[in-house]
Amino acid sequence: MSIEKVRAYFRPLGIEGRILEFPVSSATVELAAAAVGVEGARIAKSLSFKIEDKPVIIVAAGDAKVDNGKYKAQFHTKAKMLTHEEAHSLIGHDVGGVCPFALPEDVKVYLDVSLKRFGTVFPAAGSGNSAIELTCEELERYSSNFQQWVDVCKAWQSEG
Repeated sequence: MSIEKVRAYFRPLGIEGRILEFPVSSATVELAAAAVGVEGARIAKSLSFKIEDKPVIIVAAGDAKVDNGKYKAQFHTKAKMLTHEEAHSLIGHDVGGVCPFALPEDVKVYLDVSLKRFGTVFPAAGSGNSAIELTCEELERYSSNFQQWVDVCKAWQSEG
């Protein structure tokens, strides 16, 4: 189970005890927000894409949507999400529990600036009923294969 991989990944960092497990699903932004008890925007959703046949994860605020123009400008390719099967085999987490932790070495992680407006955010922790509360600094530090902060989303800014 992928939550066990995440727990093992967090153990040497001393934060495995911070994983929240819910008796209900947290597999979507809405369900996670209800389970955690926060606004949906504070759910850090992990979206899995393919860039040149390599899997990448972009973690964005729950109310943000990938902007195809910004994505193409950043990654020089069209946004192509992984299928459920590809997420399972290439990322190692199933859709609903995809997170930026305990990933294979070839899976690069990018964090979207839409997260930076919050003191803490709640990414999944490897299962469809888990989360962990982290500051953006912690999210950057603990994400596997963190690459950089990017600006590839829209709809989260009042003027956007």
